[in-house]
This record gives sequence, structure tokens and C-alpha cells, in this order.
Amino acid sequence: MNPSVLERAARIKLMIFDVDGVLTDGSLHYGADGEALKTFNVQDGLGIKLLQESGVQTAIISARTSQQVIRRAADLGISHLHQGGHDKLAPFHALLEKTGLTAEQVGFIGDDVVDLPILSRVGLAVAVPNGRAEVLSRAHHVTAAHGGRGAVREVCELLMQAQGSYQRVMAQFLV
Repeated sequence: MNPSVLERAARIKLMIFDVDGVLTDGSLHYGADGEALKTFNVQDGLGIKLLQESGVQTAIISARTSQQVIRRAADLGISHLHQGGHDKLAPFHALLEKTGLTAEQVGFIGDDVVDLPILSRVGLAVAVPNGRAEVLSRAHHVTAAHGGRGAVREVCELLMQAQGSYQRVMAQFLV
């Protein structure tokens, strides 16, 4: 692991997740009633819960609006949720104000160009390997796993390892 990435990860107090292409694989399945359905990875979900246990806050900022995301955020205890609109920068600034954190204390994982305004400002910019070239070139770290396929879990574990909380959080399972 790049020492610079570990240094950046050690400072993160809030991790923000994009949804489509990050928490999901980016596919949209439409039901008979026209509703777009999303599939979430359970290991990513547990990673978020473990990251929260370690003391890192979590948030979702997504351009699309979806009832499934509201439900998933509630299931995972993610209280900071913003959906709707390609301007992700305004909710990012509102989140900084609400939490009292600086941009350097925040991480963000994204995959597409609408994520660039946040990615270019945070302390730890992460991309998934199937993200757009413009995103990959600006990320501090690119996950090995794809969006919806373990990328979120990978980032959560990276943060816990960099902050020295991984063993403590995992001890509950390794009895």
C-alpha cells in the first residue's frame, strides 16, 4: 500500500459513498411498474457498519433519487444522506458545515465525472477500477474490487487498518 494513501486514510473522520457504480455495480433493473431496482453487496454493508464502530462517520451523496437507497441507508445506520441532482458539491459543503470537519478529514469513493468536484477536494479520493478515466486519474487510491462487488468493504478495511482500529473492531468475530 502506498504510504501516502495510508497517511491520508489515517486522517479520515467521515467517509462518503456514491451509490450507482460504487455501492452497486451500476446496473439498473426496471420492475414491471417501472421502478428502478438496485442490488447492494452485504459484505460492503457490514464493512460500513464496522467502519462506524471504529468511530468513522458515514454518508451517502448520490445524483439519483431512490427509495432503495433510503432503505439501505436506514438499514446501515447512515444518517447523512443526500440524493438527487448532479451538483454534489453543495451537499458536500453542507455536510462539512454540519459535522464541523474539514475537507482533509473526509474521504469519498466515486466512479463517474459527477463525482469529480468532491473527489478533487477531499483528503482521500478513492475510485473503483471500472470508473471513468477522468476519475481514475484524479484518485489517490483505486480499489482492486469493482463497485457493488466489495470495493466499499475494501475501503472500510483500509481506513480501519490505517487508523489502527481494525484488530479491535474485528476481535468480536475472531474469538
